[in-house]
Amino acid sequence: MTALSRRTLLIGGGSVVLAAAAGAVLVEQRVLPGRSAAERLLGMTGPAGVVPTTAPGRRLEGSFTSAARGGAETGWTISYPPGSREGDPLPVVVSLHGYGGDHRSSFDHGMHLDRFQAAGRAAGEPAVAIASVDGGNDYWHPRASGRDPHRMLIDEFLPLLHDHGLDVGRLGLFGWSMGAYGALLVGSTLGPERVRAVAASSVALWPTPQRAASGAFDSAADFAQHDLTTRTEALGALHTRITCGTADAFCPGDEQLVHRITPAPTSSFTLGAHDWSYWRRVAPEQLRFLAAAL
Repeated sequence: MTALSRRTLLIGGGSVVLAAAAGAVLVEQRVLPGRSAAERLLGMTGPAGVVPTTAPGRRLEGSFTSAARGGAETGWTISYPPGSREGDPLPVVVSLHGYGGDHRSSFDHGMHLDRFQAAGRAAGEPAVAIASVDGGNDYWHPRASGRDPHRMLIDEFLPLLHDHGLDVGRLGLFGWSMGAYGALLVGSTLGPERVRAVAASSVALWPTPQRAASGAFDSAADFAQHDLTTRTEALGALHTRITCGTADAFCPGDEQLVHRITPAPTSSFTLGAHDWSYWRRVAPEQLRFLAAAL
């Protein structure tokens, strides 16, 4: 930072912020990985989230052929908190992965939610199961191809969780990026009668269909049908927490969404980028919010 003069920062700051914002969108589209050097240099991303060393509880994994996803083999994971086991009637948080992820992203390949779950339980938080399922890259809504991860989640995965003894009447939804968008979309569909709480990190939200990531929507009509900003009344009926890093290109849209929802959801907009470092940093508070609600 000392190598940059105040004048250089004042003149170039706007360009750097715009570059950082553009980078976050490219991260969502898997064009660029992680944080940019400019963001780190300017201290825009905050400290990296630390994964707890607490030993996780038991995990159960499997797959099913999803009719809703056009016959796709669909993997899933259930993570039980330490001291709990299969068949215990625990409330459940369904974690929706981001673009390019799958059911393992919530645990092995990114978020490590089972370790945060175990650490929370050790700290005296309520026992809550966490489950995740493959949704593909269809942004958790019905597609022109016939694939429908939204219906898969409601009509196939929730019954599967019920069959494993989990209390889907006490349901929480969690997600990051594409998954955060999906969590809010599913929550606005099911309503507070079925969803106790939603925690969304870095919601992938675009102002127009023309500016949406390639493949996120099939058409302008598809965008309009699944636009979260048209669902503010339904979202206002939910117990919701929305977070986003201020160096994330999605932050302005996420803040505007919060302001449009009545009553306003709990929210947090702090230093952070569109990356695992930020999502892991906010994961403990997101899970505490969900566990308290469930």
